[in-house]
Amino acid sequence: MTAIDSGIDTLAPVDGLSVTVADGVLSVTIDRPDSLNSVTTPVLAGIADAMEGAARDPRVRAVRLGGAGRGFSSGAGISAEDAADGVPTEIIVEANRAIRAIVALPRPVVAVVQGPAAGVGVSLALACDLVVASDKAFFMLAFTKVGLMPDGGASALVAAAIGRARAMRMALLAERLPAADALDAGLISAVYPAEQFDTEVDKLLAALLAGPAVAFAKTKHAVNAATLSELDAALDREFVGQSALLKAHDFREGTRAFQDRRNPDFTDV
Repeated sequence: MTAIDSGIDTLAPVDGLSVTVADGVLSVTIDRPDSLNSVTTPVLAGIADAMEGAARDPRVRAVRLGGAGRGFSSGAGISAEDAADGVPTEIIVEANRAIRAIVALPRPVVAVVQGPAAGVGVSLALACDLVVASDKAFFMLAFTKVGLMPDGGASALVAAAIGRARAMRMALLAERLPAADALDAGLISAVYPAEQFDTEVDKLLAALLAGPAVAFAKTKHAVNAATLSELDAALDREFVGQSALLKAHDFREGTRAFQDRRNPDFTDV
């Protein structure tokens, strides 16, 4: 079996996810625009598979992770009905696998955030090596609005980028952070005007393709080792905490309140 045979070409199609390779760039696009690219368990598994496959595929020199339509990702698509039925933890498992695969991939990964990034969508973006956003984008850890905690490694990824004080504010208050403020805080790499966004992304990818692949891989590993040493532990802690919260009254109340467009009445203590 060749490297290509065991790489991207062997991936099974996933509904809601587009994976293509062209001119050295692997494009992984969450394609669920009707829900602002909310992610499902299969979509997260597909992202993980694509990143793991890219590590074995010599054609891939850079990766572009994005969303279709006007958003990057609104996070996990979990409804009140899901909450009532008991949400399986497989979605957290696959989210964690996707995050680990992005961080471990020895190729530069660019998150292309043209619109909202919320919930685990923020985690997917921040796991990437370069996060570029349009001036219409925003970032939001929306978990506490439905009685949950950040997951997908957000407790480590956000804090590593902007420090404990700002990370705690994002996580506890679930406020929107506009792209310009995210750049000022150090959460993301660059912001471009929406009308120039695609052109600037193409320029960035071209620069990565022209660069030294081995030096990029060693640089990525060194920076991540220095700044994300707590990521694995954070993923494990989040899994335990989120698994408990998914079974709690406050999550069921939070999801119902969201659907009913009212303020939740949280009562768990």
